[in-house]
Amino acid sequence: MAEKLKIGALISGGGTNLQAIIDACEAGEINAEIAFVGSDHPGVKGLDRAAKHGIPSFVMEYGPILKNPEDYPAAPGLDLDDVISKQHLFYGEGALERAEPYCAVRAVAEAQLLKEMDKFEYDVLVLAGFMRIFTPYIIDKINKGHDLPRIMNIHPALLPAFPGVDGYGDTFKYGCKVGGCTVHFVDYGEDSGPIIGQKAYTIDPGDTEEDIRKKGLELEWRLYPECIGLYADGRLSLTKRGRRTVVEVSK
Repeated sequence: MAEKLKIGALISGGGTNLQAIIDACEAGEINAEIAFVGSDHPGVKGLDRAAKHGIPSFVMEYGPILKNPEDYPAAPGLDLDDVISKQHLFYGEGALERAEPYCAVRAVAEAQLLKEMDKFEYDVLVLAGFMRIFTPYIIDKINKGHDLPRIMNIHPALLPAFPGVDGYGDTFKYGCKVGGCTVHFVDYGEDSGPIIGQKAYTIDPGDTEEDIRKKGLELEWRLYPECIGLYADGRLSLTKRGRRTVVEVSK
């Protein structure tokens, strides 16, 4: 059997997707193991899940850094102009003025996060309810020297519909008849990276937002391990289709 894929995981809360990945690893459903769990908040349940399974963990709080970035070391090797030119978060009038402080401060936090993660060996980083948007600074450092992106995220909607923080809520508010979830590689935008896999559910008359969330989460817990398994088995590759980069899955 090939060497197990080493997974780094980042969370911000309860870690139900983390638990699904842990369970899949321990059951041998995917050829992988979790190298560490990191959180941007202390005391969250996801850290308890890691401890229960003997997985090393750390906390790197964003909050204090975002409030007082001058109290922390500058981000090593930061080329702010390059980072701003790559990011796809700000558009329209005043975009540069908004992007510059945003990227500069978050790079300080990301440098501290990288410092913690560099204590471990990992092949792929999975964002399992990690409620922070990465800048090109950290994305490029993690992906450097690799043909395939190394950061995955799961989103509670059928992208490209409803990016952002409330995928299930938006699905409900817009009266959709079908909802779902998406696993994608992380790029320089918000939930805009190449899609690895999706699962969908039917929204029945009378379904509440909570019903939608429950249906979606049950699919998330299946989809994320499946997509990680494809990565572990070397079945993913990127190809260009016009101006878009898409994921191809080999048999």
